[in-house]
Amino acid sequence: MKDKKELKVSAIKNGTVIDHIPASKLFKVIDILKLYTIETPITFGTNLESKKLGSKAIIKIADKFFEKDEINRIALIAPEAQLNIIKDYQVVEKKTVQLPNEISGIAKCFNPKCVTNHEDVTTRFSVEEKDGKMALKCHYCEKIMEEENINFL
Repeated sequence: MKDKKELKVSAIKNGTVIDHIPASKLFKVIDILKLYTIETPITFGTNLESKKLGSKAIIKIADKFFEKDEINRIALIAPEAQLNIIKDYQVVEKKTVQLPNEISGIAKCFNPKCVTNHEDVTTRFSVEEKDGKMALKCHYCEKIMEEENINFL
């Protein structure tokens, strides 16, 4: 008889579960979503076994449903993440985050000479691929930022 082990994490009545986050990106997702400012219960786990990723992280946030710009933030850090929308303890919707074609007002241009760093101008970037990785191209100065250079607003 096979020994079966279970991971017990309390269910949430209403809220969102962010699943399939690469384990190494968990704290970056917490930071960019400013989850440390939320006053409802948050549960997270990391280095959990995943057939898809090898090792994954998961975040459960009670009574929180994400807006489009927040989902875009998640997509920039963890494009393979999945959102499970929970209502009355049931998954009512599953969304796979997708990289948008363009983002606005989410990240800061890393070019110190860019107009967005000197004027009251909302940042705009097209989302591109560079060397097989996600990158952002500034609409104004056309500089390309690789993922490790992205600073979120």
